[in-house]
Amino acid sequence: MRKLMVTGGAGFIGSNFVRYMLEKYPDYSIVVYDKLTYAGRLENLQDVAARFAGRYKFVRGDICDMELVDQTVQREGVDTIINFAAETHVDRSLMDPGAFIQTDVYGTFVLLEAAKKFKLERYHQIGTDEVYGQVLKSRSQEQDNLEPRSPYSASKAGGDLMALAYYESWGLPVTVTRGSNNVGPYQYPEKVVPLFATNALDNEPLPVYGDGLQMRDYQYVIDHCEGIDLVLHQGELGEVYNVGTGAEMTNLEMTQIVLETLGKPESLIQHVADRAGHDRRYALDVSKLRALGWESHHSCAEAIIKTVRWYAENEWWWRPIKGGELYQEYYQEQYGKRLAS
Repeated sequence: MRKLMVTGGAGFIGSNFVRYMLEKYPDYSIVVYDKLTYAGRLENLQDVAARFAGRYKFVRGDICDMELVDQTVQREGVDTIINFAAETHVDRSLMDPGAFIQTDVYGTFVLLEAAKKFKLERYHQIGTDEVYGQVLKSRSQEQDNLEPRSPYSASKAGGDLMALAYYESWGLPVTVTRGSNNVGPYQYPEKVVPLFATNALDNEPLPVYGDGLQMRDYQYVIDHCEGIDLVLHQGELGEVYNVGTGAEMTNLEMTQIVLETLGKPESLIQHVADRAGHDRRYALDVSKLRALGWESHHSCAEAIIKTVRWYAENEWWWRPIKGGELYQEYYQEQYGKRLAS
């Protein structure tokens, strides 16, 4: 692997992965292929463009555009595709499920076809722990049945299964990772940790769904990137690897850490109506990845604290987003009535 195409590389996890890989591997080049939807932003990569000009290239495109995908793979001499491109927010999937099916399933098919057609060295699919559905007891293992409960998780499960089917049907060199909830720099502020951090900075209410006792594994994004890197280089083809801290906390505990980090009062917490089909708990067994030598460097609490501090120190990045019409429309639709009631 020397010439990587990172789809969705201008998004949150993708941009952090691009930066991480270019810093670690001086002989690698990366083509970022991104549609630049609301969450994909060139601002996430502006330092990368400056620091790695000779080894970084950006192509604006949709992974559903087969002709452009094929042209990019051929023109740039790509030997590896790492697919971060996806519609990613459960809340948005309840508003517009069709967009999730199109990108997360059909778009994955387009990329797999390109990998097969041009005989690429590797195709890696970025998945999510949400495909296992809510796990009230024990921990999800890679061989467990998939029981998605939202359009988002169902579409991601479809992408995973398509990738694994290409391995079984054509021997395509595929690997899959399924990550827990990522937090860190450049995460679009509609997601819960940056939403709560930026709201708290402005002394605005923190809308906690339901009782706030839903359990989540919050992992720092660079820990996730390191896990993906390890699977790319040492993972077994045709296999799935879970990536997370192996621990969980309640959303209410996460909210309290955000407030404590910023020195804000708990009176900012406002419990609101829960979202439809809200999974109570996700929990990953990460022993398979640990067997390759990987360990998470941040606990859930450390990941949240580090993330909150980044948002406190980088208002230049998130204030234009939250002040924009697109974000305000989404926020009002998602939380307006909930907060008013």
